[in-house]
Amino acid sequence: MLALQGAVREHAAVLRLLGHNVSLVRIPADLAGVDGLVLPGGESTAIARLARPSGLLTDIRNRIDGGLPVFGTCAGLILLADDVADPAALAGLPTIGGLNVTVRRNAFGAQLASGEADVELTPAAARARSSVAMGHARPDPPSGLPAGAGAPHRMRGVFIRAPRIERVGAGVEVMATRGDEPVAVRQGAVVACTFHPELVPDPTLHRLWLGGV
Repeated sequence: MLALQGAVREHAAVLRLLGHNVSLVRIPADLAGVDGLVLPGGESTAIARLARPSGLLTDIRNRIDGGLPVFGTCAGLILLADDVADPAALAGLPTIGGLNVTVRRNAFGAQLASGEADVELTPAAARARSSVAMGHARPDPPSGLPAGAGAPHRMRGVFIRAPRIERVGAGVEVMATRGDEPVAVRQGAVVACTFHPELVPDPTLHRLWLGGV
């Protein structure tokens, strides 16, 4: 768990509820022995500033390139995105990259515009969810599933100064939508979403990500 700023406690509670040990990552040495990493929601610029002195985000990218499963939510998605549509806020600050999407920070408005909305898993992600629920250690990758497979699954999404995914690039699979808009994506071992799944009593996305850890 990246533990520099943000919803660290809330994500840790979900992971522990699902039976996993949680260690806190604040410096590069903390990555040793980590099997998967959550990048929690919070403030992307604050996380980047706090990580800059140690070079932690560069080390995280190196681990991602080596296959480390990562789950980024809200600010975590922004740090993972290859392209930020409004880069001025992050100018001069390190990010991670590795996720072939373009995002826009605070796209749904300021704090007063934050709220909840229904989120629906794509059929492939719903099928992967069913695979995890039946006890398989690793769900088949969504990209390998037939179109239309799996029962629909809806969950509530908490959008707090949330980013918007404006472009989904090659190699990226949409896992969930809000209306017609992608709000959760996967590329390889990286899963990321625009909202805060740790703030609702539905661990679906955590389970899906953990299925690949």
